[in-house]
Formats: sequence, structure tokens, C-alpha cells
Amino acid sequence: MFFNSMQFLFFFFIVAVTYFTIPNRYRWLLLLCASYIFYASFNPRYIPLLLGLALINYYTALRMGARRDRTERKGYLIISLLSNIVLLFIFKYYNFFAQSLTTFFGQYYNPLNIPALNWLLPIGISFYIFKNMSYAIDVYRGDKIPEKHLGFYALYVAFFPQLLAGPIERSTRLIPQLHKEFDFDYSRITRGMKFILWGLFMKIVIADTLAMLVDPVYTTPQQYGGMHLMLATFFYSFQIYCDFAGYSHIAIGAAEVLGYTTMQNFDHPYIAQSIADFWRRWHISLSTWLRDYLYIPLGGNRVLASRRYCNLFIVFLICGLWHGANWTFIVWGGIDPTHGKRSRFNLAIMVSA
Repeated sequence: MFFNSMQFLFFFFIVAVTYFTIPNRYRWLLLLCASYIFYASFNPRYIPLLLGLALINYYTALRMGARRDRTERKGYLIISLLSNIVLLFIFKYYNFFAQSLTTFFGQYYNPLNIPALNWLLPIGISFYIFKNMSYAIDVYRGDKIPEKHLGFYALYVAFFPQLLAGPIERSTRLIPQLHKEFDFDYSRITRGMKFILWGLFMKIVIADTLAMLVDPVYTTPQQYGGMHLMLATFFYSFQIYCDFAGYSHIAIGAAEVLGYTTMQNFDHPYIAQSIADFWRRWHISLSTWLRDYLYIPLGGNRVLASRRYCNLFIVFLICGLWHGANWTFIVWGGIDPTHGKRSRFNLAIMVSA
């Protein structure tokens, strides 16, 4: 049930009408059920994974909230983070590393056969695991009081507009809104529908049309000349932007219709004045997540230059790995996209701003 399908539009219409019809005290339950139905439409076998992670993080956050001693709180934080990271590794990265090790040892040492896991990758797993992890860290830091209502926390994790492709909303922003009552507001609903329509236009009209031009060239590049390759690369830059930003606009618009304000995920990145400015505008929820929960805890730019560059390397390497279990993403993340001290400084400012 992808956003650009008639099934989703019908599903969202039913949810929205029911949402404004029933009493406010039941709306969280409606949205929670709708979110799990939405996720089950892709593969119902992964509902226990989504729910199980919510339970683990809900419990460990409550334990952290009940402890004042920082050492005891850290123990529950480690349990929470390890649970998320291990499950993410098993489902998304295990086969990649198993195949890489098998190939490496087969070429240079004795053959090594690591069995693969024949599991489908749970859709959206990177997004809702990052939401769980940010919530745990916020509670540990004292930035968020633990949510005592399991249903509201489970809804925060599984909120269907953000389940597929973000934005990676912070618990400090979304959970308080889940406790509010929203009346039918024509202006807000109209604004949300405009976001949805613009997102559908970006995805269906622009991205999918450009894909018909780009995919044949990228599938068999040896059959095309230099001009075709250049045009395909140029068109792909707009295809990937409109595809991803289109989904984000639909997600923001759907949440807006229901009354919830979510963060902006793209801000005209192709008019950026520098690489640092580009990363401030592209996939904002991910870049700020990496800044707040990885780069700054590593020391940010408040350390020696050599350490700062190392921190940047780690952040971008993980950013590349987050995008996919493939060496191309790792190489992309590991290559410093800037040159010279000034560009490196701008990059440091980007992730610490």
C-alpha cells in the first residue's frame, strides 16, 4: 500500500473520516490500528518486530525514568540501543557482511561458507529504529519524560504517515501532539491536502516519468554514448529528489490533515550555495539526527581538528551504510566529498549547527 496507490488514498480517506467522527479518547487507538494495518499490507509477519521493539524501548525508558543514578540509567540505555542495533544488523546487514566475508576468505584464505538468512528486509526498519533510538537517548539525557501510555508510544513508533520514508520525527515533538485533541479545521486540512497533491505530482508525474528515461541507461550503460550518460545522470538527480521529497510531502500532508505538525524534510536542496548548505536542506530529519545523536556525542567540532575530521568520517560512513547494505553506499559515505580545510570546516559547521 504505497503512498502513490489508489489503495492508500482510499485507506487514508476512511481513516481521516473515522478520525474526525469518533470521540477524541479513541483516536489514538484508531491511528495505532491503522498504522499496523498499513504495515501489515506489506508483510504481516513483521508486525511482531515493530511491536517488540516498541515494547523494549517503552520498558527501558520507564526504567531510566525511575532511576536518578546515571550509571543505572546508562545500563538501560545500552539495552535499548543494543536491541535496536542488533535487530537492524540481523535484518538489514547480516547477509551483506556474510557474503562479503565469504568472498574475501574465498579469494585470499581458506573457503568460508557463512549461511545466509532468507528473510525479507522489513520495510521502513531504518526509520522506526532510529525513532526508537532517539527516544531512548532523549529519555537518558533528560530531554524527554518517559511516555507512560504504551499505546501512545507504540503509535509514535508506528505512525503510518512516517513509517515508510520518514521524516524521522523526534519524540519530543510528536508524542505531546498525540495527547492533544484536534477539531476539524478546514484551513489545516486544505493545507495538508495541498502537500499530498504536490507530493503525488512530484512522485508520479516527475519522478516516475524521469525513471522511464533513466532506468534503461543505468541498466545497460554500455549501450549508450557519453551524452546519454550525462543526460541520464542529470535527470536522475531530479528523479531521486522528486521521488524522496514527494513521499515526504505526502507524509507531512497526511499528518497535517489529522492535525499533527511534523518537521520539514527537504528545503530546496538544489539551490544550496555549498556542500554544507546542501546537507542542511537534504533529508533534514536524517542529517539532524546524525548531528544530534552521533556527531555531537562524539565531540562534534569542540575537539582537535584531527579528531573532528575523524568524527565527520564516522558520521558519513554510517550515513552511507544507513542508506543501504552495499559497498557502493559504504564507499560513498567513506569518501570525503570536500577538498581543502575551508570545505572541511564548512562541513563541520553543517553537522554542528
